[in-house]
Amino acid sequence: MSSFPFLRLPAALVILRVTVALLFMAHAAVRIANGTIPQFGAFLSQKGIPFGVPAVWAITAFELGGGSLLIANRLVQPVAAGFMTILIMGIVLIHAQLGWFVGEHGTGGSEYSVALLAALVVISSAERYELGLARPVPHDL
Repeated sequence: MSSFPFLRLPAALVILRVTVALLFMAHAAVRIANGTIPQFGAFLSQKGIPFGVPAVWAITAFELGGGSLLIANRLVQPVAAGFMTILIMGIVLIHAQLGWFVGEHGTGGSEYSVALLAALVVISSAERYELGLARPVPHDL
């Protein structure tokens, strides 16, 4: 067990970045495959978001394109900020009213979105460090 988790931090960060990208891309792909864009657009319109269906198409396109950019390790910080905006709006419009838990103890709550937000903070922070925009952290922390 002394070699657990078997990876060094840079490799673990790549796994996190690619996994988060694939989660967003899968979310968009299922929305397209299931044909739920009009339904989601109507929901957004009911919540006061103008142009509900075009807004959902824009979100869907961003999830697919942004996910591809994250996988390619391009424009990581702006894409992470865009995904964070989508997640926060999802919490405000949908998940917060459903409680905290997603499964077992609830349905559709905020916990999954909060976990993705934390992952995006890590991904974006790692990118700042790689770009030399953040100071190195002492190893004893």
